[in-house]
Amino acid sequence: MNTTEGKGNWNELKGKLKQKYASLTDNDLLFVEGKKDEMLGKLQIKLGKTKEELHSIISAL
Repeated sequence: MNTTEGKGNWNELKGKLKQKYASLTDNDLLFVEGKKDEMLGKLQIKLGKTKEELHSIISAL
């Protein structure tokens, strides 16, 4: 997968997450290369989910 495909896939996942969790904003889902863990940490706090739960949610989309 190239960078363009990765960004497209993330944009699609981001849309699905926002539909499922209306409280999420674009800033919550801002994916910056090398900052994945920081973003997941913010999502854990905002959604009250564990890291494993988040991975399961994202995988299920």
